Amino acid sequence: MGVYTRHVQPRLLEATLADRHTGPIRSRVCAGLSGDVLEIGFGSGLNLPHLPAAVRALSVVEPSRVALRRSEPRRAASPVPVAVVGDDAQDLPLPDASVDAALSTWNLCGIADPRAALREVRRVLRPGGTLHFVEHGLAPDGSVARWQRRGNRLNRLVAGCVLDRDVRALLEDSGLAVLSLDTYYEPSAPRPAGFFYEGRATA
Repeated sequence: MGVYTRHVQPRLLEATLADRHTGPIRSRVCAGLSGDVLEIGFGSGLNLPHLPAAVRALSVVEPSRVALRRSEPRRAASPVPVAVVGDDAQDLPLPDASVDAALSTWNLCGIADPRAALREVRRVLRPGGTLHFVEHGLAPDGSVARWQRRGNRLNRLVAGCVLDRDVRALLEDSGLAVLSLDTYYEPSAPRPAGFFYEGRATA
């Protein structure tokens, strides 16, 4: 892992996904979370201000040490206790059926095996527990999807993620049942990076 990946990418993602751009979406996605919650791809803690009061504790998984350092002021200010439990969503260090809910925001695009990560989320969710998510991914329009495929190599280098993952298929392949799913182009984002999947899925 080079200097750019370690030090620049976390700061770039924090700026790109800052609250001024994503706040309303984060609030919608976090609404209804309660109890013991797992967040995969915690980053620098941008979801913390949007957690409902019903969240009792937050366990987080994040591979970037720089992002975790940058999250420290947000963690210190959060009324919700935050425990960093691991760095790989594909192998969660949590017992089966141990969390009430899970959270993933713009995260699956950067995981090497997103199906494995989602299977792990399903494993650790209690029966009836829900995954709250928003992700960008494969667009339904052929012309946009072609640009996504063309842009994947550069986007991996710059942002560390791919543009054309089929989020609905990933959820279904993992054994999670999709409860609700809204798909849309985010007006403020370029179309190849701005087709969003937002919803809930259950174990």
